[in-house]
Amino acid sequence: MKNISKKISVIGVALLFLVAFTNCEAVKNANNKQKGAVIGATGGAILGAILGNNIGKGGNGEIGAVIGGVAGGAAGVIIGNKMDKQAQKIETEIPGAQVERVDDGIVVTFDENSGVYFDTNKYNINAASQATLDKLASVLREYPDTDVLVVGHTDSTGSEEYNMTLSKQRAQAVTNYFTQTKALSNGRFTTNWYGEQTPVADNNTEAGRAKNRRVNIAIVPNEKMVQEAEQEAQQGGN
Repeated sequence: MKNISKKISVIGVALLFLVAFTNCEAVKNANNKQKGAVIGATGGAILGAILGNNIGKGGNGEIGAVIGGVAGGAAGVIIGNKMDKQAQKIETEIPGAQVERVDDGIVVTFDENSGVYFDTNKYNINAASQATLDKLASVLREYPDTDVLVVGHTDSTGSEEYNMTLSKQRAQAVTNYFTQTKALSNGRFTTNWYGEQTPVADNNTEAGRAKNRRVNIAIVPNEKMVQEAEQEAQQGGN
């Protein structure tokens, strides 16, 4: 696992960008090949897609360092094009998953209605979830120049301490499935968990709780992709 050193203040700054960008329908719906040059190194909106309505106090480290924006200008356009293709591949292979292109990355959200779910109070990967994760693993293998963040969440049923532990177990189960069962590189993955602290829907309704019981997977460019994009951009400018 990666050691993440940036301070939690990154998240606060990131959410400012989240408000600015997601309130603009034209930007929200833009193709990220076009957005790359505009958003570039600002990053941040991807945090909102993962953390929902609140910033929790849980987790195993600050995640802003993992998923901040990585490049701007021409390099951002090149990266955006590559990430667009990967997002389209995921949508094709896993039609039930919620796939969002946000900043320089891709956020895939799985809940009880979209392919990866857990039995009540359980964290083992069941057969239906395995089939979905197998498809995503194939895409990750096809696009190796990315890092992956797996984040677990629960609804508010049960104690806060219990939910924090359960979200950790579920997120780690997904990561372990990718790295141990599907033999993807452990170095690509970071795992985090927030229990009940970051809802995206109303916990007072069953439908809302079902949405809050989720696992987010953020896919972001790794250092190799960034360096190659910057080199390609420099060559194009000569």
